[in-house]
Amino acid sequence: MTLHPSVAAVRLPVRRTLAALGGPATVAVACSGGADSLALASAAVFEGHKLGLRVVGVTVDHGLQPGSADQADRVVSQLAAMGVDETLTARVEVDAVSGLGPEAAAREARYAVLEQVAAHLSAPLVLLGHTLDDQAETVLLGLTRGSGGRSLQGMRPSFGVFARPLLGVRRADTVTACLVEGLEAWDDPHNSDPGYTRVRVRDRVLPVLESELGPGIAEALARTADQLREDTALLDALAADVLADAHRDGGLDVTVLAAAPPSLRHRAVHRAALDAGSPPSELTRDHVLGVDELLVGWRGQKWIDLPGPLRALRRDGLLVIEAP
Repeated sequence: MTLHPSVAAVRLPVRRTLAALGGPATVAVACSGGADSLALASAAVFEGHKLGLRVVGVTVDHGLQPGSADQADRVVSQLAAMGVDETLTARVEVDAVSGLGPEAAAREARYAVLEQVAAHLSAPLVLLGHTLDDQAETVLLGLTRGSGGRSLQGMRPSFGVFARPLLGVRRADTVTACLVEGLEAWDDPHNSDPGYTRVRVRDRVLPVLESELGPGIAEALARTADQLREDTALLDALAADVLADAHRDGGLDVTVLAAAPPSLRHRAVHRAALDAGSPPSELTRDHVLGVDELLVGWRGQKWIDLPGPLRALRRDGLLVIEAP
């Protein structure tokens, strides 16, 4: 019997990701019950068991919708039916966080509990079900924010214990794979709520771009993310070298920073502000450029206020970032 192309499209990257572990281990799969994560879980069970891996299905109840606990129970039943070795359910409290919307706050809470699950299971890997379509939406949203290459590089294929094996797979394939395998996927109401910017990008903006500019927009955006991720990694490494060279007791050498190319100097300043405690969600390019003026446009400014609250100032030839 020939394997359906959509099922194969999901299983192949999952197989490659799991095979890279190189031996017996426990792998956790985050599953909401949507088509993407359900197809991922099914592929992880099929491929993981062939590799001798123990596969644990994890569903996180954010408690943001009526009946969320019932949906979590339903996902647990689906995971058990497809043959996971163990199921876990975690409920998280999504608190309002400064600078974060409800979607981002829920994501932070979800990742935190998934990291705890990985530690509890001694699992070196937690699989997430983001697809190429999610990547395209992320890149497009980054473009509209004007936040540079770091935002346009989209979602990372892996970070910490997390891996996203389906970043090269279209959402249509995960939906079809579920249909072929007889898996009933859940349609999250939030995924069709136009009150969320990402939903408007998915349902309105990307279809218009495909219609007006031709097919392949999502793939092109994903390719752009891959290329920028490589460039950003190199520039970040070079900026780290600049920062290390500029380090002095009490601050950063202004002469060393000022001699660096702008792209590296700005990254070094950004990193220094984060290291000093400035919140990533509040630190903007305007803040970085303001600090940069202390380095290359010095006119006797007293200081630059930064989120934290912090202040950046020049003192005895050093750039100092400190609490006021």
